[in-house]
Amino acid sequence: MLTSQQLSDVLRANGYKVTPQRLAVYEALAATKSHPNAEMLFSTLQPKYPSMSFATVYKTVEILDKINVIKILNTGEDSMRYDADTSIHHHIQCAVCGCVEDLMNVDSSGLVKEAEKLSGYDIKGHQFYFFGVCPHCREARQN
Repeated sequence: MLTSQQLSDVLRANGYKVTPQRLAVYEALAATKSHPNAEMLFSTLQPKYPSMSFATVYKTVEILDKINVIKILNTGEDSMRYDADTSIHHHIQCAVCGCVEDLMNVDSSGLVKEAEKLSGYDIKGHQFYFFGVCPHCREARQN
């Protein structure tokens, strides 16, 4: 995760103004592993930034994605989710409660090589999403 100074430098280097709202959106993302959507971010930030609009949150995550300091996750829901961890990793989502978690250290190199072989593409990146029932929901169903 970036410090406020590092984020400020990246924003300026890409021609964007550094605003308290932009810093706050990134800091909120960096402080959580829950992969929130824009609505969740807005709800989190609203008490501290009552004049911040939902549009500001949405525009900010678009900028942060454009300058490669966050990832946009499309898990098939109505809205996108966001992740401040830009390292190579995958995600898993519970089909019951909807939580999205990081899935680290999954070796997908074999699948990528197979996809390249079958498609003829030179694959430069990928995102994998896994779906299932989390341990908490599975336990609740059993009880």
